[in-house]
Amino acid sequence: MSSEIPPTPAREDRVKDEAGLASVVRVLLTAFSFFLLIPPWGFLVWFYSVKIVAEYERGVIFRLGRLVGARGPGLFVILPIVDRMVKMDLRTVTMDVPSQECITRDNVTVKVNAVIYFRVVAPEDAVTKVLDHFRATSQIAQTTLRSVLGQSDLDELLSEREKINARLQTIIDEQTEPWGVKVSTVEVKDVELPQSMQRAMARQAEAERERRAKVINADGELQASQRLAEAGLVMSSNPVTLQLRLLQTLAEIATEKNSTIVLPVPFGLFEAITQIANSTTSGDGKPPRVRVGAAPGGDPADSMTPPERLEPGSHEGVVS
Repeated sequence: MSSEIPPTPAREDRVKDEAGLASVVRVLLTAFSFFLLIPPWGFLVWFYSVKIVAEYERGVIFRLGRLVGARGPGLFVILPIVDRMVKMDLRTVTMDVPSQECITRDNVTVKVNAVIYFRVVAPEDAVTKVLDHFRATSQIAQTTLRSVLGQSDLDELLSEREKINARLQTIIDEQTEPWGVKVSTVEVKDVELPQSMQRAMARQAEAERERRAKVINADGELQASQRLAEAGLVMSSNPVTLQLRLLQTLAEIATEKNSTIVLPVPFGLFEAITQIANSTTSGDGKPPRVRVGAAPGGDPADSMTPPERLEPGSHEGVVS
């Protein structure tokens, strides 16, 4: 009876490793024998025939000068000597537009630079319809920037930047579309103004702030006067509130270190004096008569003269 050794996990792993190593050795031997059978010129043919294109690239194939199409991504084979491949990158490119000196519609000289984002969407057109799509896009962006800013006012350039960016993107994209280039975004970066214009804008901003401050103060005074008028109506309808306000004011003054306190004369006192003056008139409504002195041998009654007949500055006479 023969005894067999049971398999263990370590033994199984060793067997798998040996099998993998053997397969790698077989592949290497096959490749080596293949290269031994190929003549030296075969390596050149293999080198020029096999092409590898990345995921973000495309290979534009020309066969005897005629456009075949775009290939990729991945590995493919072309005919050596007959075919020619031009790689084209499809990733988004960021390009700075140099500073441009422009004259706005209101005759203000400014210097403006921008940034443009674009990518190739049709590699065949980018290769066959323009020599250098990078340079062509940069030049069309510069000319369009000067043209659009020349049609805009300075205030529009400073306050409506998004509208100007949209106009630039639309115009540049229309110009580059036949080249297979898609312009996604155009942004105006810096706007450099002359020193004189900066000082004028600073003065304008200061004047605007002063105007707003004056308007706010005037509104505050108007609201305060309206509240005071309402308070006066309430106090006039109820005199007790006026006395309470007087007492409150005296209490506030008492908390401070004041040596002199001025008390206002009540308005009722003036009314009482007026009533007393009116009550001095006679019962028949005539003013009292004033004795100014009897003439010799004359009637004393003739010497009674109404007060309105007295001359100004006269001190003679006694009120009877």
